[in-house]
Amino acid sequence: MVEESIYNLLPTVAHPESKNDRYVSVFHENVKDELKQKKSISKTMGPAKVSPNDPQTFAKKRGKEPVLPERTQFVRPNADQKRPPVPKIDEKPVMGLKSNKNFINTNAVENIMSVAKKPQPKYVDTPGGTTNNVEDSGLVPKFVRKDNYGKVPKYLETRKQQMEEHQRSYDEYIQQRLERGALNQISAAERQNILDGLKKNWEELHLQYQGLSVVTDTAPKKARKERMEAEMRQLEKDIETVEKHKIIYVTDNF
Repeated sequence: MVEESIYNLLPTVAHPESKNDRYVSVFHENVKDELKQKKSISKTMGPAKVSPNDPQTFAKKRGKEPVLPERTQFVRPNADQKRPPVPKIDEKPVMGLKSNKNFINTNAVENIMSVAKKPQPKYVDTPGGTTNNVEDSGLVPKFVRKDNYGKVPKYLETRKQQMEEHQRSYDEYIQQRLERGALNQISAAERQNILDGLKKNWEELHLQYQGLSVVTDTAPKKARKERMEAEMRQLEKDIETVEKHKIIYVTDNF
């Protein structure tokens, strides 16, 4: 309820509310043009004027039923492979046919001349007497009976020949270098002295390594430990190389 006041007697001026302009997309005209271009004529309601049907071509009964082809006699695909017909009741079979063959003697001769069938070997693996073929059990040594058992495969022989040819070519190359004086072969004594010296150096270095502090809390300790480990690995590689190769060549041209 509005309270009574003297100010309500004064005339008031109505101020119209200001509204923002309606948003209009800048692509509005383009969309309208595209809609007109893509619109199909009479797509929804059909054409405006339709010509009436001819009164003489009115719909007839069963006019939309499919037209079937003319009836032909059914022939089965295997009609030519029929068995002979059943004899009729008035047809009598041929009687009185006899054979001079002595079936008893023939069967006896065939059984006497036939080779006895060798029983298939089986084994029992359960208390109930369940039998299985021994041939498929893996208990029969099949591979031992093969013709190529115990023989070197052909691919290994080919590989061996290739390795021999490579070794022969390498030996010829080394011999040529030796004749030219570019290579010098180390004797067995020199090779043994080098091997002993490498092992001695490794033992000395390993003794020093064992004397290092367990705690590497400073940078110098860590660097010394890593340097000694790298030297020991290099000595191990050198020892393995010398032990692996019985013949060692040294060249003057590095």
